[in-house]
Formats: sequence, C-alpha cells, structure tokens
Amino acid sequence: MTPLFEQVTIPTGHSWGLLWRELDTIPFIWHYHPQFELTLTVNARGQRYIGDHLGDFEPGDLVLLGPNLPHTWSASERIDGAQPMLAVVVWFSLEWVEQLAACFPELHSLRQLAARAGPALHFSPAASVRSADKLLQLHALPVPQRLPLLLDVLLELASDGGARPLASMAQAPLPDGQHTRMASVFDFMQAHFREEIALESLAQRAALSLGAFHRCFKRHAHCTPGEYLARLRIGRACQQLIESNLAIAVIAQEAGYRNLAHFNRQFRAARHVTPRAFRLQYRRGATGAA
Repeated sequence: MTPLFEQVTIPTGHSWGLLWRELDTIPFIWHYHPQFELTLTVNARGQRYIGDHLGDFEPGDLVLLGPNLPHTWSASERIDGAQPMLAVVVWFSLEWVEQLAACFPELHSLRQLAARAGPALHFSPAASVRSADKLLQLHALPVPQRLPLLLDVLLELASDGGARPLASMAQAPLPDGQHTRMASVFDFMQAHFREEIALESLAQRAALSLGAFHRCFKRHAHCTPGEYLARLRIGRACQQLIESNLAIAVIAQEAGYRNLAHFNRQFRAARHVTPRAFRLQYRRGATGAA
C-alpha cells in the first residue's frame, strides 16, 4: 500500500510539535512525513507497521521514527475499557537537532540518536518506563517548561544501550526545497478534500506547469493527486465509520462522494472490505476490549 504524505505543522512560536491524542481506537493510516517522530502509546494493544517491520505492541510502547519512514499503529483493544487510548507524539526536525548540538556541545549525543533512528528505534523496557513518566507530564506544562523535559527524555533515550532498530533500512531524505514548494498544496487538499479540485489550480498554487506539478507531486506523495485525494476521502470515511452511527450513504457524501456506488468501489479497493464490514470489524474489536 502506498503511504500517504502527512503535512506536519509546527505551531508558531514552537520549535517542535506535541500531539496529545485520546482515542477509542487507533485506525490504520499508512503515512510518512519529513520530521522525526517519538510516539508513546498508552492503554492500547495492537500492531505497529514501520517500513518493512510488522510487530505487536503493548501499553507503554515507545518508538522513535526517522524522517520519511512509512508507519502506522493500529489497535482496537483498550486495556482499561473506561479510559481512552492515548498516543503522545513528539515531532522535530533534523535541523532542530543540529542546531541544539551546535549551540550546546553537551547535547552531542542527540546527533547520534538521530543518526540511529533512521530505521526506527524501539527502546528497552527500563528506558521506556522512565521516559514515559516524563512524556506524560508534557501536556500539562506551560509551553516554555516543556523543552527542558523533552531534552531530558531524548538524552535518556540516547544513552539506552538496549534500543533496537525495527525496519531493515532508513528512507532517503527528500530535498527541503521540494517540501516547501508543495506544502501549500497539501494543506489546501487536506482542507478542501470534500470538494472537486481542479489540477490546474493545484499546479498554479505550486507555481509549476501541469506536467511539472504531476512529477513533483508524485515524488512527494508517491501517488497521483487523484489517488491522494481519494485517500484523504477514504480516511475521513474510515474515521466516521468508527466514531459515528451515521448511515454509510451520509458518510460517503460527507467525505466528498456524490455517488454511493463509486464510494463503495473506492473503499473496497483501498481497504479490501466493504464499508459495512469495516464498521462491524471495529465494533466487534471495541466490544471485546470493553
């Protein structure tokens, strides 16, 4: 399956990103992005897919992913049925690591950690527990106080001799200039995926001819603009099928499909099951977890 390019946005006034995500299920969304990602998973058991790695994960799972490495977590089993699943996600760039190490020689080990994280690192139980305690504090802290705690976590992980790679190889980085050129295109498509979008308008947004736009888009997203748009719509439909009781026809229309038969064909091609079977699959999993 071709991974979906995710446009990670670091908020203004921040040098790194934090996502605190509480969920009833963790859906399968195969994607990649140019940032490093540190993910802690709490109150969930399931599978993680990272590059060519497939493995089970348990509560407290802690993984550091390298740039552009396709990945997803998938789970429908909550350990405590009364509490949501929690994913604590930290994003940062290679430039951020390099600038820190250049300014503060004491942080040189972060460079080594980044170099090792290309194929993703899974950390030892002891380091994961210590780091999880700190990561779970980040959300409640004022923004200026989060950075020292994050650096403490990364230094802890850099010294973990029990960390092991997950995938067989790292992904080659894409040129920064190309990501900058296409950022507004991906942002626009994610905001307007329910609408009919003319390729010419996307090419103009990227300041490229139509042919050059197609080539540039495919280098970034590893698919055509039409395929990317379909994946955004199917991803939205999956979310609605899991989280709502809306009729399938309503979900299809809300995701941007004007023809239910076309929606059913695209959904089955993408997920290898019908929308109804997909919903039942996740409902059974949630019932079993509770």
